[in-house]
Amino acid sequence: MRPSRRRVLVGALAGGTGLAVGAVAPVASALGLDGTPREVDIGFCTDMAAHHLQALVLCQRVLGRDTGDAVQAAATEVLQNQAIEVGKLWAWLADWGEPTTPPETTMAWMHGAGVPLQDMPGYASDEEVARLSTTEGTDRGRLWLELMRAHHVGGVPMAEHAASHAGTPKVTTIAAAMAEAQTFEIAQYDLLLAGMR
Repeated sequence: MRPSRRRVLVGALAGGTGLAVGAVAPVASALGLDGTPREVDIGFCTDMAAHHLQALVLCQRVLGRDTGDAVQAAATEVLQNQAIEVGKLWAWLADWGEPTTPPETTMAWMHGAGVPLQDMPGYASDEEVARLSTTEGTDRGRLWLELMRAHHVGGVPMAEHAASHAGTPKVTTIAAAMAEAQTFEIAQYDLLLAGMR
């Protein structure tokens, strides 16, 4: 059976993906990770925290509504896990003396040329968020799945890039766990959407 998203993240943060705790330091050294935050570490933590904050908003628009049990369960899991992740990302930024406020420009750490926050891949428009707030019943649940799927599709490449290019083991570890968990959730959303047709 597939491990839950929480189990994937807790296991990864405890000792790396598939690694014992004692193996993290040698592997990090072999990969050239010296524990010093780079532009990628700071940019990823800043941008992914902002990306996650919108996911929390999307979840709040469906929780407690008559959208179906599967959507309620999925939204609850995203809300719980991404709130924890935001706390970790903000704590690391604070430790590095970096701001935790949402950035106006994002993605420069990936592409060299930044884009406005609202143009981040997978970031829902104000109109889409408003529509989610006013749609009712299973239509609201379907819209949430569509928006969250797009949100994850936008977030996975960010996480994969950070997993490959960050300078701190804790960022590479959480980024890899996020990419794996969100890829799994995309597949789950596809199954739920297919069942709603």
